[in-house]
Amino acid sequence: MRVDLNLSNTPVYTTAIDITISDINYGGHMGNDRFLTLMQEARLRWLQSLGFKNEKDIDKTVGLIVVDAAIQFKAEVFHGERLSVSIAIDSVRSKGFDLIYVIVKENDKLAAIGKTGILCYDYIDRKVVEIPEGLRKFIEAS
Repeated sequence: MRVDLNLSNTPVYTTAIDITISDINYGGHMGNDRFLTLMQEARLRWLQSLGFKNEKDIDKTVGLIVVDAAIQFKAEVFHGERLSVSIAIDSVRSKGFDLIYVIVKENDKLAAIGKTGILCYDYIDRKVVEIPEGLRKFIEAS
């Protein structure tokens, strides 16, 4: 079964990310593992644009935890390219949500589509918790 990702949601954030030599694998293009790192970088930048310090600092002892991920690869990416990464919010639940990432090359060619399932996690009590109000207001406004 192939991964099918929903692209119908409107992006809430877009950032540009340059591809460095450390992103390139033995095949001469960006490694598939680097797409997860790229998605994490975009997610961190989005959170920082909302005023959060990082993924672990959402509300007191609560941070975010990625519980699943999927990627559809659409085109090769090479060293020196600049990618545009847009993030949309999907499937909001009481304790989490999904983020959809659309990764586009400078020539407007789709490079990849990704998804991460996100839960809110209390790092002191080591358990999943409700989305903190400070983050929920941003999610509901989008």
